[in-house]
Amino acid sequence: NIICSIVFGDRFDYEDKNFLALIDWIEENNRLQASIQTQLYNFFPTVMDYLPGPHQQLIKNFEKVDKFTTNIVKEHQKTLDPTCPRDFIDAFLNKMEQEKGNDDSKFTVETLSRTTLDLFLAGTGTTSITLRFAILILHKYPEIVGNGKNSLKLFNRLWD
Repeated sequence: NIICSIVFGDRFDYEDKNFLALIDWIEENNRLQASIQTQLYNFFPTVMDYLPGPHQQLIKNFEKVDKFTTNIVKEHQKTLDPTCPRDFIDAFLNKMEQEKGNDDSKFTVETLSRTTLDLFLAGTGTTSITLRFAILILHKYPEIVGNGKNSLKLFNRLWD
């Protein structure tokens, strides 16, 4: 939700069905990326488009996530106040307006949608996977945790 607040300018309720669906699609894609078909798709996309497999679901999920992001961008376009940007999307939309006459500008709605999606996926996916592995490691090796006071002293010394 912190990433959502920075990128989308809004936090979602943890019971929000759209938000939960988004999280489900992302988690499913994380699982599907390990399949051999998905990895082959990276090298032979034209051939793999015609073959069944988990990579087809990954593509569908990605399209759903992309639609979710695009809808948020469209909503921001309707409610944009150029004098008061709320988040990353508003700042990008303002830059798009400044670059309007420039044919070589990279500030387009498509670029905004993809960049927003990249920021969201990088922020949520990477963080959640890192936290999961950290918790698993701490669970497997409880001696790492040790005495909380000593850990805090070490942490404070590192940042002094």
